[in-house]
Amino acid sequence: MKAVVADRGQVTIPKPLRERLGILPGTVLEFREESNRLVAEKTEVKSTLDRAYGRFGTNRRTDDLIRSLRGKS
Repeated sequence: MKAVVADRGQVTIPKPLRERLGILPGTVLEFREESNRLVAEKTEVKSTLDRAYGRFGTNRRTDDLIRSLRGKS
């Protein structure tokens, strides 16, 4: 599959790849160079609250904490 880089540096990821890799609107991709290749990897964005909990040593995502507080797994 091929894509063309637009004037502003934008590239459309082909739909079959987006579907296969679960890349949805709002998905954050991290870009890096490896051996002269461009690599894009999905990354998890943590909210400010998630980062704060990490500082206090709970190491749990906010959604998981709320579920456990409500008695749901």
